[in-house]
Amino acid sequence: METQNRPRAGKISRRQFLRSSITAASVTALAGALQARAYAGGTGAMRIGLIGCGGRGTGAAVQALNACPRARLTSMADAFEDRLGGSLQGVSKEHPDRVDVPAERRFVGMDAYARVMDTDVDLVILATPPGFRPQQFDAAVTAGKHVFMEKPVAVDVPGIRKVAAANERAKARGLAVAVGLNIRHQNNAREVIGRVHDGAIGQIMFLRAYGNNAGVWVHRRQSGESEMQYQMRNWYYYNWLCGDLIVEQTVHALDLVNWAKGDHPIDAQGMGGRQVRIGPDYGEIYDHHAVEYTYRDGTKMFLFCRHIPNCWSSFGGIAHGTKGQADLGSGTLTVQGEKPVRFDPGVAGHQAEHDHLFTALDAGKPYNEGDYGVSSTMTAILGRMATYSGHIVTWEDAMKSETDLGPDRYSWDAAPPILPGPNGLYACAMPGQKGPY
Repeated sequence: METQNRPRAGKISRRQFLRSSITAASVTALAGALQARAYAGGTGAMRIGLIGCGGRGTGAAVQALNACPRARLTSMADAFEDRLGGSLQGVSKEHPDRVDVPAERRFVGMDAYARVMDTDVDLVILATPPGFRPQQFDAAVTAGKHVFMEKPVAVDVPGIRKVAAANERAKARGLAVAVGLNIRHQNNAREVIGRVHDGAIGQIMFLRAYGNNAGVWVHRRQSGESEMQYQMRNWYYYNWLCGDLIVEQTVHALDLVNWAKGDHPIDAQGMGGRQVRIGPDYGEIYDHHAVEYTYRDGTKMFLFCRHIPNCWSSFGGIAHGTKGQADLGSGTLTVQGEKPVRFDPGVAGHQAEHDHLFTALDAGKPYNEGDYGVSSTMTAILGRMATYSGHIVTWEDAMKSETDLGPDRYSWDAAPPILPGPNGLYACAMPGQKGPY
């Protein structure tokens, strides 16, 4: 197998997933707006606020400081004080001279994000559980902040609509928006998908996507902990916070196959359930999903995702064409009659996504990843609707959903939207009984 890391003739085409593309005139306007901001032209400090101080938020803050020598972390927020303190220590260890977060700019609580928006930060990193993403992104755009937000961008359709609307406002205001679909920023994915778009594997016949691994952490219930506090600590296992594994994690694989196809599916049907994660520590989400998606031209895409230990693991996507196939995650191109070519990944995606964002800001160029963040997240939500309901769910019908998974209030004294039963177990979706979730 050959390995390549060379410039390719011609640009890598990347079609818009949503049909509302930016016109040439609006691009010019965005560029002018960005150039007008002093910190977007490479002068002065870039003040960063971190909202969500878990492992991913801490890593993103370090990577942002790596990418921009003039950046300073000046404000932090988290629901839990201990998480904020640990993150502050972690970022300070990596960049001791570029962290300036005194006590008065350390905000704790479920409304702490709003207080960061009131500071003079230029860019916010949104790395809280994804159920909070729509309200926090909306607040950031309203406050005129550039945004790096982790994937997925929502957990339900009302959240998708909120993010899409805020993203249009961000474009109009000339605000940069980056989304943490980090594999898109790796050289090998860009190279192989570029060649797919250029016809190297011929016409795409079908696609496969995988998100199979052993699973993630569990936080055990602590004495004296309220139900809201427990669910916030153990957020991965509740749909209002996580969206299920198909949304929170497998969105990466779905983003790859959508990118290769140049579109989003128009319907989905599938099945799933809970085979292993069935105890009181595992909330309400499934531990496996299998979904058949259909694109508007009839092309099928098959998704399999699973969180079960001691099973076959695979993560990524594969496009099968009339002339060969492309492994989108590993960056391997296999054309009939030729040796497979594996492209060098280059800079790791988690760092590269920040490098690309800050390069654009320094150059005063428009930068917005919100559209495909919305499209790929909605593809994952569509799949969950199909597996939870047991029905064929169309994109058009799904986008009309008014099912809001969040609580009535985002407060420590509010009741979470799902509570354990007398046996300590949480009810999970039962196909054929209710939908479309």
